[in-house]
Amino acid sequence: MLLTLESRAKLNNGIEIPRLGLGVYQSPPGEITLHAVKYALEIGYRHIDTAELYGNETDVGRALQESRIRRDDVFITTKVWNSHQGYDSTLYACEGSLRRLGLSYIDLYLIHWPVQGLR
Repeated sequence: MLLTLESRAKLNNGIEIPRLGLGVYQSPPGEITLHAVKYALEIGYRHIDTAELYGNETDVGRALQESRIRRDDVFITTKVWNSHQGYDSTLYACEGSLRRLGLSYIDLYLIHWPVQGLR
C-alpha cells in the first residue's frame, strides 16, 4: 500500500483518521513547535499528535488557528497523563487540554499509558 498524506483508515465509528501525522513529542514549547505545526499543515499534514505532558498543546492550537485550514479538516490527538487518570481527573484534564488547544473538541483522546488501579 502506498502511503501519502491523504491516506486514511476508517475507525469502527466511521470516523477516518489520517494514517500519517506529525507528532510533537520532545518539540519544545514556543516558536519551534508553532512553526513546525504550521509548516506541517501547510504542506498537507492533517493529523497532529500532542499530549498534556509535552507542554506544547497551546502551540499546536495556535498553529491550527493561524493556519488557513478548517478545523474539521485536521485530526487532533492528545493524551491524558498518568497522574490525571480516573474518571473525574480525566474529565478535568481533558477540559484543560481543550482550553490549551483553544478547541471545542478533540478527535482522539488517549490514555498516555494505562496504570492499573486508577479509577
